[in-house]
Amino acid sequence: QVQLVESGGGLVQAGGSLRLSCAASVNFFRLNYMGWYRQAPGKQRELVATISRGDSTRYVDSVKDRFTISRNNAANTVDLQMNGLKPEDTAVYYCNAADIRWRNYWGLGTQVTVSS
Repeated sequence: QVQLVESGGGLVQAGGSLRLSCAASVNFFRLNYMGWYRQAPGKQRELVATISRGDSTRYVDSVKDRFTISRNNAANTVDLQMNGLKPEDTAVYYCNAADIRWRNYWGLGTQVTVSS
């Protein structure tokens, strides 16, 4: 079992920044990847960004050049730095991870609200 705990959500004005952090209960090298998804009201959950064990990153087009995913191996955390936030970024952000057997795990989510 892998536990994921998110932190760092909140309310920010458009154009502002927030940094989300996800702490995993296992060493990152026991995971194939970690990442962030988001779900806005009335919409499906969508991938935001992922980082693999080999440091490959992937972003949804709508956040490229604004969001950066990074990891801290010593702390077993993955951060999402979000700059230039837009009202359409408002959503609950979920941390996601897959272990080396590709079992999927989710955090409880953290709310990000961007006011116009």
